[in-house]
Amino acid sequence: MTTLAIEVQELEFAWPSKAAFLRVPTLSLQQGQTLFVGGRSGSGKTTLLSLLTGVHSVQKGLCKVLGHNLNNMSAAQRDLFRGRNLGLVFQQFNLIPYLSVQENIELPTQIFPSRAQQSIALHGSVTAQVHSLCDSLHLSRQLMTRPAHQLSVGEQQRVASARALMGSPALIIADEPTSALDEESKANFMTLLLSTAQAQNASVIAVSHDTRLADQFDHRYFLSSLENQSAVA
Repeated sequence: MTTLAIEVQELEFAWPSKAAFLRVPTLSLQQGQTLFVGGRSGSGKTTLLSLLTGVHSVQKGLCKVLGHNLNNMSAAQRDLFRGRNLGLVFQQFNLIPYLSVQENIELPTQIFPSRAQQSIALHGSVTAQVHSLCDSLHLSRQLMTRPAHQLSVGEQQRVASARALMGSPALIIADEPTSALDEESKANFMTLLLSTAQAQNASVIAVSHDTRLADQFDHRYFLSSLENQSAVA
């Protein structure tokens, strides 16, 4: 039986005292595949990610991630599930500026023992996975001791991606991962992220307003900012 990374049915979300602005009738993704979520500002892209990661609770409909029904989890349970099983690439990177590159990348394995155990089981040690990811993402090992605040934007983005991939989580979720990059760097970065995730058999869901990136993904899902009717490809 094929494992689903996500399974969504009749999902709706609204902010307090507002009409529902996000509606996803049906959406699923097989484990190991990639999904591009597009749409204009205000269409609900980031909100969809917040529901898939359990940051916000599901108000209506079904939302299953890696076979787990988020509807049945408390906020604390969702937080723990997210930390153990998901890799997150944030729009603003969220690196800790005074920590070194290596310390930033290792954070998930420092906080969640299961991520460290997975890293050791697959790579022999946490450090070995750090080096492997840096090689895959074209990060020089000479940067390992450099504080994050001394990195270029492109280097910070690749460090953030390496951190998300530490411990080989089953699902990587990226929110506008190329927004801070110049035009020439966007496609190259996305190629690196997707190929590195594929090597770990991780699914990837990325949202972006830049539809030129969509062709790099196995599937595409578009949200409309008007009636929130969605199209799947």
